[in-house]
Amino acid sequence: MKIGIGIDTGGTCTDAVAYDFDTKTLLAKGKALTTRENLSIGIGGALDMLPQELIRGALLVSLSTTLATNACLEGKGGRAKLLIFGMTDELAARFDAPSEYGFKSEDVRCVDTHGSADGLRAGGPDWDAVAAEHGAWLADSDALAAAELYSVYNAAPCEKRFKKLAAELFGALPCVCASELTSALNVFVRGATALLNARMLPVVREFVEAALSDFAARGCRAPVMVVRSDGSLMSSEFSRSRPVETILSGPAASVLAGKRFCGKRDCVIVDMGGTTTDISVIRAGRPVTAEDGIRLGGWRTSVKGVFVAPFALGGDSAVRLKNGAPGLFPRRVTPVCVAASRRPEMKDALRGLLKSGHVNQFPLHEFFCLVREPSGRLSYDADELALIRALEKGPCMLENLREAAGIDLYHFDGGRLEEEGVIMRCGLTPTDFMHIKGDYTEFDTAASELAARYLLLALKREDTPDAVRELAGEVYGAVEGGLYENILRVMLAQKYPKQFKNGADAQTEFLIREAWASRGAGGDALFRYSFGTDAALVGIGAPAHVFLPEAARALGAECVLPEHAEVANALGALSADINVTARVEISQRLGSSGGMYYIVHSPAGSAGFDSRDEAAAAAMAAAEEAALKEARLRGASGELRANTYIESHSTVSRWGTDVALGGAAVSEVAVSLEPHTGTPVR
Repeated sequence: MKIGIGIDTGGTCTDAVAYDFDTKTLLAKGKALTTRENLSIGIGGALDMLPQELIRGALLVSLSTTLATNACLEGKGGRAKLLIFGMTDELAARFDAPSEYGFKSEDVRCVDTHGSADGLRAGGPDWDAVAAEHGAWLADSDALAAAELYSVYNAAPCEKRFKKLAAELFGALPCVCASELTSALNVFVRGATALLNARMLPVVREFVEAALSDFAARGCRAPVMVVRSDGSLMSSEFSRSRPVETILSGPAASVLAGKRFCGKRDCVIVDMGGTTTDISVIRAGRPVTAEDGIRLGGWRTSVKGVFVAPFALGGDSAVRLKNGAPGLFPRRVTPVCVAASRRPEMKDALRGLLKSGHVNQFPLHEFFCLVREPSGRLSYDADELALIRALEKGPCMLENLREAAGIDLYHFDGGRLEEEGVIMRCGLTPTDFMHIKGDYTEFDTAASELAARYLLLALKREDTPDAVRELAGEVYGAVEGGLYENILRVMLAQKYPKQFKNGADAQTEFLIREAWASRGAGGDALFRYSFGTDAALVGIGAPAHVFLPEAARALGAECVLPEHAEVANALGALSADINVTARVEISQRLGSSGGMYYIVHSPAGSAGFDSRDEAAAAAMAAAEEAALKEARLRGASGELRANTYIESHSTVSRWGTDVALGGAAVSEVAVSLEPHTGTPVR
């Protein structure tokens, strides 16, 4: 047998599969809770559900994860700072860069330089002045990033010099150069990509190191690969320096799985996890891609990937009081049933809260739990430190914060500790209501019922079993409605990209909500609400079979719930290959004598040529070298071949004549990993 092991680590669960490439059959599967405090525990738990001889005999391991996706959406990650060379703070403010590209203004500073736009003349700042002015600010971070105006043309000399300076000043502090990640023209997009990469370093590094440790402990020596955002693979070692390229790793694996499970040429893949639901689209048998780079959680990046519309709705979304009714909130919390199965004393605290009848504007039934000890405590205020000390003794309910830590709820904000992954909230979620309704009963149903009864108290409703079941039905309806509305938003944007470039307007949103509210009612005599699709809805993820069918019925769509859908991403991870594309731009200029000359903008720098043929040959050589180098960095080995060609750029003048605008050399390397040897095959 040619065995592959697939792993998918999400915000809630970690899945593992053993797959036989010869017979194309799933041999075994396992699912365990993702343990944020120590990812190795969750990964190991899933692996322990597989026959250990299959793990030892595996010839390929492929990993996918939504950890980086969730961190982006939740604003989590390490502390990072970005310097943008060639710009000024005034210009950044004028372009409204923070809100447009996703970074916080306090995390970014600009340093002016004097390079030329064609890349033939490189400028640079006074480096002693840079160190004096920004040194203390840069030092207060976990990682650094640099981006440079015109770096696509001048080979980024300021970025490279800053990386050396950072090593001299800060030692082992990681430094990420935008030019190492992207060749996008927009310096703010490059800067946002580099800064996000710096923020994600600890998130992905922890995941990869945990997986490597668990496989090594079980005697597995297979190459370990990681799914990138575009559905291709890179080595686990490479992924630790390029975590930004995993921000849609899990969703990309779900697209690969969706293609495998659904024979339809047109389908909408709905991957519902604990933290988010990710919607992707396959049209005419091909995944739709994010051509302009991935946008996620407010971040605008140059990362190429499959089109994914993620939204913060999942089995672990917080259910709280909202405008006098039960409402879903985007913040992920650990379900009460899960937390109480580990800490049974939490049920006693919930019983005490119910008995007290104490209700106010806060979700007093929620708990804080310590996930990990912070690396440094100097930057935390007194309340944050007091909470950390209190949680070292065990979970603490919001109701008891004053007694346990001397914290005034009305003035305390634990958001930073949550964002940095130091603490986690535990609260009422759709997963708890799935336990109450009996659709999923893996954990402590009694704890879910206690928390639901407290929400009834906050809603000023009668505390009866029937009222609890009615409340569960309302929460189910809210989740199903959220799926329906977001699927419709995606389909409208796909059908009418220009009209819905910035999302649906208020009137369209109103019609979408009314269509859901009046589903099956037939409308009135004057107007019938009707949205629908002929594309199949493919449900992936453990909660999908519970919530997606109703949304599909409302859209008149076929609902495909594949066998093994609960581990589909782990299977999808085993469908990926290594695919690399490198581009080297060729620009043309009018010389002072009236003739044309050509500039090749390669990773080594810009060089001028008098003839187009000479420029094209140099560009093709540079592109092929870059593509082969990138493929090897991503984990390809052996003899590699590249497909390299010239792409001409032109336009039509107002008089109807063709006008040449330069071009680009494009080099492509495609590598499949043959499971029986782990050796790439061209």
